[in-house]
Amino acid sequence: MFVLVAPGQGAQAPGFLRPWLDVPGAGDRLTAWSDAIGLDLIRYGTEADADEIRDTAVAQPLLVAGALLSARALLGEDTRYSGVVAGHSVGELAAAAIAGVLSDEEAMTLVRKRGLAMAEAAAVTETGMSAVLGGDPEEVAAKLDALGLTPANNNGGGQIVAAGTLEQLAALAADKPEKARVIALKVAGAFHTRHMAPAVAAMEAAVRDVGAADPHPSVRYVSNADGEVVRSGKEIVSRLVSQVSNPVRWDLCMDTFRSLEATALVELCPGGTLAGLAKRNLKGVAQLAIKSPEELPQARELLAAAGAGAGAGESSE
Repeated sequence: MFVLVAPGQGAQAPGFLRPWLDVPGAGDRLTAWSDAIGLDLIRYGTEADADEIRDTAVAQPLLVAGALLSARALLGEDTRYSGVVAGHSVGELAAAAIAGVLSDEEAMTLVRKRGLAMAEAAAVTETGMSAVLGGDPEEVAAKLDALGLTPANNNGGGQIVAAGTLEQLAALAADKPEKARVIALKVAGAFHTRHMAPAVAAMEAAVRDVGAADPHPSVRYVSNADGEVVRSGKEIVSRLVSQVSNPVRWDLCMDTFRSLEATALVELCPGGTLAGLAKRNLKGVAQLAIKSPEELPQARELLAAAGAGAGAGESSE
């Protein structure tokens, strides 16, 4: 079983879209999406510095654009894709488009509204997120609870992402759980917590006129909410709204990949984080992170070996 995953916020890096402009059609896609959402994706993805693309309203559309560009280059227009698709946090919007629930344009429009709404919610209070690596799970949970922090992401393998005010996160860094490391993340808010409640209301309004299709019969869409395979497009869109303020259970998603007997996992651009988690938690599953078009031939080999099938895709030469 082939698994295709889309990364979440924090995966962005300055210039990460630059090499994709050499892929035929990619520049036209980015231009069309930029016009549709009122954001210059090419400039932000090729010229902007780390501080500019840390802005939630910019980072989220960039990440979905990167995932979709690499997915279309890998799979082609007539996908004939048979496998699993999932996204981490904002990556779920890209996953929904790959599954056929949303069009690429709908996904880009929604992610722009999502990013703006979450940035506005984050501006109310100075908040952020930190990864807690290692330590006894019960001790980590107790420490977060004592500090008023939320375990916003459970990424499996002893990696919990804590979210809350900057003051709370500073207290966590100063008094870490025993045998745990705390690393501040490149995000500008306490996502997937009560701090994002205003953004949920904005997303409810944004999806009101979206006509969600059910996923392609050959594609299994795995949800962040509980790691379950969801076959209703309407339910997927509903979950895209509620996940803004609810925890990401990537640990449960990986459990599902395992139960579906995954043989290969490819993380779309800008890959790295999710492929790394798979390497540690999904033993025996081949994994690849797509960072640039150079990884596309290897990704196609994994796709073919898994029997997933795909269109020829767009050449990266």
